[in-house]
Amino acid sequence: MFLNPWSLALTLCSFVVLVLGAVAGKTALRVLRFWDPGSDSNRQIRLENEIWLSSTLVAYGLGFQIITLILFVLAADQFCQVIVGAMCATGALLANPYGMPALLVKLFGVFFYGFWILLHQMDIRSEQYPLVRIKYLALLLLLPLLALDVTLQTLYIGGIKPDIITSCCAVVFSDSTGGGTNLLTGFSQQGLLIAFIGSIIGLMTVGWGLLRRWRSWLAGLYTVGWLWFFGLSLVMITTVISSYVYAMPYHKCPFCILKPEYLYFGFALYGALIPAAFFGASAAPTGLFRDKGGLAGVVDGYQRLAVKLSLVLLLVFSGLSFYHYLKYLILGGEG
Repeated sequence: MFLNPWSLALTLCSFVVLVLGAVAGKTALRVLRFWDPGSDSNRQIRLENEIWLSSTLVAYGLGFQIITLILFVLAADQFCQVIVGAMCATGALLANPYGMPALLVKLFGVFFYGFWILLHQMDIRSEQYPLVRIKYLALLLLLPLLALDVTLQTLYIGGIKPDIITSCCAVVFSDSTGGGTNLLTGFSQQGLLIAFIGSIIGLMTVGWGLLRRWRSWLAGLYTVGWLWFFGLSLVMITTVISSYVYAMPYHKCPFCILKPEYLYFGFALYGALIPAAFFGASAAPTGLFRDKGGLAGVVDGYQRLAVKLSLVLLLVFSGLSFYHYLKYLILGGEG
């Protein structure tokens, strides 16, 4: 399967990012050992020039790694055409033990990769570069996650065999308890809907309170709330929202909504949810760097912007989530 165009694109992107990360890791070790912003030695000058290049390359590399999440899902959707029993990305990802773990690592890696890019952007806003040591220490901690991401992706692609029989999404996400893999069972739709609406109201209330007066404990609550809401939304999309998009109560799948027959609705849905969760979850942690040299204004500005963006995207996501549900209630799913 490595000769598939999607596999080649994924493998090439990940290999380049991994190489950039490894090279930058050497720079990180030198930074942690020798960085001295008060020195004007030749070593310090060379190190300053080196971090500009390595930081920029890492930022672009992690940006590309975030994009591989989309490529990975699209690739899985293409792989289903050659795997027996697979009708969409769900079956393709379950074709071997590495598919779903690879997807989850990529999905949650988006938050870590994005936060490193955020650290870098904040750091270069100050002439003192106060976050150099912190961001390069974070990079060293990020490298194992990046290696795991690439390893699981490679094992998944290499382990795909056309003669493997897998399950379709109708079986995987069904409410039945029969044979076969079943990823989501035991969820009450009514309970999920109540929790979903309550979480939206809660986030809107806390976010509005932060915009009126910033309080650290409230910002921490906002971050935790967004992490909870992100996981809840993924379950909600799979078990409730998707079936209304398909207008089929027994068709539950988080991937089929990405297909053209549903007007690529899933891209809009996830395109609102994932950035909203990132901005919402990153608002409080950035406050840890407010006291670093020259970053107070930068941090305050970002925090308010992050809350505003997360609230706007939350409204967009909520509207998209309830559109087909309300259409079903009002028009009986027609029109």
